[in-house]
Amino acid sequence: MEFEAAIVLGARIGTDGSPGPALRRRVAHGVALVQAGRAARLLMSGGAVGHPTPEAETMRTLALAAGLAPEQVWVEATSRSTIGNARACRTIVVAEGWQRLALVTDACHLPRALYAFRRYGLRPAGLAAAPSRWRAWLREGLALPWTVLRIELGIGEGRR
Repeated sequence: MEFEAAIVLGARIGTDGSPGPALRRRVAHGVALVQAGRAARLLMSGGAVGHPTPEAETMRTLALAAGLAPEQVWVEATSRSTIGNARACRTIVVAEGWQRLALVTDACHLPRALYAFRRYGLRPAGLAAAPSRWRAWLREGLALPWTVLRIELGIGEGRR
């Protein structure tokens, strides 16, 4: 087994509670890792953002529907940002003693997500669920400096 856990980052859920395309492709990529024997389990990460149901709960439902066993799908349902994902997942990862980790998100989000997770002491391998369109890269290019400032200056969820 290459990874003890693959951390799958959430994405927006529609106002009607339906999973969006980014959420679906991230979960599908995580499920494929488990089914291929590359990861022992998934840790779904994402709280309630824009809908009362946490992203991680919707992700768990998708993973179970795809055939994973309940004990293979863990949930972190409190975080509301990439920084929050890193902080909340760190607590679970340390408590469980997992060392070999993968981080699943879209290609454009990987640099910022890896930065946040590494600043919180985790060293996951980054695995892109899908290539990203130019608009997503533009958004992430603007979001990365803000994330760095929040973490380094301890602003908002960036407090350690």
